[in-house]
Amino acid sequence: MKFLAITTLAALVLASCQSSQQGKTEAEQTKDSSAVTQKPVQENLYMDVHRLGAGKVTAAAVADAHAKDLATQGKYGVHFIKYWVDEKGGNVYCLSSARDTASIRLTHQNAHGLLPDDIFEVTDGPEAAANTGKDYFLDIHDFGAGKVAAKDVADAHQKDLATQGKYGVNFINYWVDEGQGHVFCLSQAPDSAAVMKTHKEAHGLLPVRMLHVKQGQ
Repeated sequence: MKFLAITTLAALVLASCQSSQQGKTEAEQTKDSSAVTQKPVQENLYMDVHRLGAGKVTAAAVADAHAKDLATQGKYGVHFIKYWVDEKGGNVYCLSSARDTASIRLTHQNAHGLLPDDIFEVTDGPEAAANTGKDYFLDIHDFGAGKVAAKDVADAHQKDLATQGKYGVNFINYWVDEGQGHVFCLSQAPDSAAVMKTHKEAHGLLPVRMLHVKQGQ
């Protein structure tokens, strides 16, 4: 009789443990399932522009500020990819991926306090390899809001690639802001005239600004 009671008690304890473990497993499975089905945070590509004024910016100073951005970016979910400095005109262009423009502004603000004048959401094209020791040029096209499509820019870019060898140009990439109609083209060339000649012969679409820049990342 005593043996039967012990056996019954052991069976009840075992059943209770199995039920508890099953409940825990179901909870964990529910949590895992929720984690799988939860949508990842959407990241977009942005080009932000700092206009500091002619003669008021150096590549060395921007490199220091960029290092502070890199030390701060993780706090706001931003990833700074590359930047370009137009020392002559005093402009800085920063390429990053982020959830939104507010995250970029917060990163800049907390890193060094230099806020961008504009932030454009962009899409990019296929990136080509850069050539060592060649000068960089960033040319900017302004077509107007709603007057440019990424597909059309991709077609024009192919024409640039087919023509660039004639003038010693190497187009590396481009970024399209469809909302406000801006296109940013990054290239390497002997001089700005070579880039202009390539655009003119390839498709006739000339930039409104041609900047000799230094690249950092």
